[in-house]
Amino acid sequence: MSHEPFETLAAIYALGALDGDELTQFQAHLPTCAACQVTLRHAEETLARAVLSAPAQAPPREVRTALIRRITERRGARGRAWLRWGAMTAVAAAAAAMFAGAWVAVRYEAELGRMARETAAVKERVARDEAALQEQLAVYRGAVDLLRDPATRVVELRGRGTGGSATARMIWNDASGGHLVVSGLAPAPAGQTYELWTIAGGTPRPAGTFGVDPNGRGVHRVPPESARGGVDVFAVTLEPEGGTPAPTGAMVLASK
Repeated sequence: MSHEPFETLAAIYALGALDGDELTQFQAHLPTCAACQVTLRHAEETLARAVLSAPAQAPPREVRTALIRRITERRGARGRAWLRWGAMTAVAAAAAAMFAGAWVAVRYEAELGRMARETAAVKERVARDEAALQEQLAVYRGAVDLLRDPATRVVELRGRGTGGSATARMIWNDASGGHLVVSGLAPAPAGQTYELWTIAGGTPRPAGTFGVDPNGRGVHRVPPESARGGVDVFAVTLEPEGGTPAPTGAMVLASK
C-alpha cells in the first residue's frame, strides 16, 4: 500500500469517519509516519476553523469524495442491517403472534370443551334428580291416595343385620298394592341391589328391586299382583343386581 491513501485516511480520521480495517491500518501506521501526523494535525485544524469561521471552508475534493462514499456505504450497510433486523423482527413477531393465537385458540377450545362437558354433566345430574323427584312425588301422591282408603294399613319394617339402623314403612292396600318408604339404609354395594318380598304362609314372592340415595332414602311402588291372597310379612334382602326369584341374600328389613 502506497503512502498517498494514508493522507486521505488522515483527513477522514480527523472527522471520525474511519472504521474497519482501514481504521486499524491507519492507527498502526500513524505513530510511525511524521507526514501523516502533520496531515492529521492540519486536517483537525482545518476542521476546527471550518466550524468556527464563516463562510465554511470546504475540505479537499478527494477527502469530500471519500467521505461521501463512506457515509453512503455506512448508510447502505446500516440500511441493509436494519432491513435484515426489521425482517427478522417481523418474522419473529408474526411467528409469536401465530403461536400466541394458536395457543389462545387451543386454550379457548379446551375451556369451551370443559364447560360443555360440565354443562352436560350438570344437565344429566339435574335430569336424574328431577326424574327421581318425580318418581318420589308419584309415590307420595299414590300413598296419600291409598291412605284415604279405610282398607289401607301402614306396616313398619325394622332393620336387621347390616341394615340395623334402617327403618321403613309399607303403606299397603290388598286391592291396590302399596308404597314402601325407606330411610337410613346404606346404598347397596356394587353389583347388588335391594329386593322386596311379600310373604304369605311362609312363601316369599318377589315384589321388585329398588335402590336408595346417598342419604339412605328410597321409595318403591308395589303392584297389587305381588300380594294376591294377602300378605303376612314384608321383608327386604340384599340380592345380586337384577333380583332373584327367591331370596338368597341377607335380610336387612322385615315387618316382624
